[in-house]
Amino acid sequence: MTIPSDDAGRTVGGDPDGGAARTSGDGPGAPGTGAGPGGTGQDLGAPAPGPSLDESGHGRHVADADPVVERSLVRAPQAGTDELVAALDVLRGELTAQRLPLTTPGVEEDRRTLALAVDQLDDYLLPRLRARSAPLLVVVGGSTGAGKSTLVNSVLGEKVTTPGVLRPTTRSPVLVHHPLDGRWFSTDRILPGLARVTGAVDHTDGASSHRAVRLVASEVLPQGLALLDAPDVDSVVVENRELAAQLLGAADLWLFVTTAARYADAVPWDLLHEAARRRAQVALVLDRVDPGAEAVGADLHRLASENGLGHAPIFLVPEAQLVDGLLPETAVGEISRWLTALGGDAGARSAVIDATRDGVVDDLVRRATDLAGAVDAQHEADGHLRAAVGAAYEDARRTILAATSDGTMLRGEVLSRWQDFVGTGEFFRAVEQKVGSVRDAVSGFFRGKGRKVPEVEEAITHGLESVVLDAAEEAAERSYRAWRADPSGAALLDGLDLSRASGTLRTRVAEEIRGWQADVLALVSEQAAAKRGTARALSFGLNGLGVSLMVLVFASTGGITGAELGIAGGTAVLAQKLLEAVFGDDAVRRLTRTAQDRLSARVGAVLDGEARRFTSQLDALGTGDATGTPLRAAAEEVRRAARREQKARAADVNGAQDPGSVVGQAGALRGAHARDPQTPDAPADEAPGTERPGFWRRLFGARPADTTEEPSTDEPGDGR
Repeated sequence: MTIPSDDAGRTVGGDPDGGAARTSGDGPGAPGTGAGPGGTGQDLGAPAPGPSLDESGHGRHVADADPVVERSLVRAPQAGTDELVAALDVLRGELTAQRLPLTTPGVEEDRRTLALAVDQLDDYLLPRLRARSAPLLVVVGGSTGAGKSTLVNSVLGEKVTTPGVLRPTTRSPVLVHHPLDGRWFSTDRILPGLARVTGAVDHTDGASSHRAVRLVASEVLPQGLALLDAPDVDSVVVENRELAAQLLGAADLWLFVTTAARYADAVPWDLLHEAARRRAQVALVLDRVDPGAEAVGADLHRLASENGLGHAPIFLVPEAQLVDGLLPETAVGEISRWLTALGGDAGARSAVIDATRDGVVDDLVRRATDLAGAVDAQHEADGHLRAAVGAAYEDARRTILAATSDGTMLRGEVLSRWQDFVGTGEFFRAVEQKVGSVRDAVSGFFRGKGRKVPEVEEAITHGLESVVLDAAEEAAERSYRAWRADPSGAALLDGLDLSRASGTLRTRVAEEIRGWQADVLALVSEQAAAKRGTARALSFGLNGLGVSLMVLVFASTGGITGAELGIAGGTAVLAQKLLEAVFGDDAVRRLTRTAQDRLSARVGAVLDGEARRFTSQLDALGTGDATGTPLRAAAEEVRRAARREQKARAADVNGAQDPGSVVGQAGALRGAHARDPQTPDAPADEAPGTERPGFWRRLFGARPADTTEEPSTDEPGDGR
């Protein structure tokens, strides 16, 4: 029996107050309950068997029934479809370019949404738009053990899919089609990720079992209609659950099977919520209904209405003894009639396809817009992680530059070696007295002190190396802690030793310090060569002048305080006086500034290399350049193209007939012409052969060509 509903969620054929439809034998206001476990009442919302079946029980072409209706419902390919396809292709390119690699809030759901959006395009939307006349695909889905396979076998009258007591039951999908429709499904037009097989699937081979669809031809099915028996939506096997969701996403129409004992389970309703959100066309089958328990149908209708599926027809299949593995014809008769009528009515099929397709397009636009926000979140997370690293290493840079300019370096070993180099102040007094030639004093002094220069340089190397290493270690620890505290960063740290500075840092620092010392000596040499006669006078004192310039750089900000002021400060003054005596005030200031800049550049290069250990992880992901703007724009263009296509479709109701939509070979599913003994015959006032509008025509607003006859009215409780 059927508990159908109209688009507003009211039960079709019910009482004026919105009560449930009644079938023969029902009490007033009771849900459709048939007369017994083996029979089904004919419901007002179900397609009447008369108009859709000929006397032999086989379906007829819709044009045989009414050429005017045929012309109005079977439409040509719509204008604007190419534009919509082009917009969807662009959107698909934007979607497939996204990876969402960072662990931002809600990213797992975003990744699932991204995969579903691409699947929607590849498995359903693009194939459907490019082949509007392809058969309507009805996917039979539902819970484990709900009886999906038995139902499919029963309506076909043969065992094409294997039910079982083991869980999961349906382990690989079976697609049943009319023999003339085989080419629609033998290629990768739809479900391109699934292999096609025509024999039995080897369930011992996991890849074959889960990623293949078995094709079965059946002349019982009307041409233009195909049934797909999907795996369990709540299977214990993850691959089965994912495949079931993918197959339902590729359906033009869902035939969702549940049982009287499990119709309120959460997992199936998660999928049904999604179906309602994208306005998928859905019919519900309540299987294994015990005698006297038919009220569960009304409760299922209540749940469906509360969850946005109040328009979905509901079929009740009574608990019945299987004969050769099949349900009795009377148990599946209403479902068979419903599907047969749909398969025989090209206009109705087009209406279902268009409704599902429009819902998918709208849902895809919504998904893409949400995903654009997720892409922006990836960019923001990338920036946050980079900022944490940048702040840590920028502080390290400032620490090093401060230590190399405020006199901190003129302590300990460096100060001791410098004092050894300049002696007890004799040279300083010689410079201050300005007796004789300063150049002679300098030259004579350095000729005697040349052996001390390497000791000072080595002390500077050790001191500067210690400062840089300490700052780099602190920056690494800070960056690591910041990333570890951020889920986006924590996921990138796995398997990487980033909590300490790199193992090659000491060697790199030593190389850069030696390079800087060479830079300083080159500056002194260039300056000396530019002064006439100085090069000869200082031929033995360039290294000493270079060391003096290094010392002056380390005290350039005058930050020395306390007890060291007299010693270190005097040391810096001595170095400055020496260099000014040789090169002049302006030259010394220029040399000091240049030496500082070169030290800063070399320190920066070292720290940048250390920071790249972190940021290279982000560079590899490409999240720094991520932006949701192109995706958002592509989604908006799809929305506009879809609206234009829908307007063109609405204006094209009198267009040319689409030959691909005509049913050339019509069959009748098992039980489609079976009549329950308790199902009433046609009303007495109807002449034999009078054709009444069926469910699909009433649902989608079609009327027979002869409008002089008033349409029949369905009175509450008339048993139809």
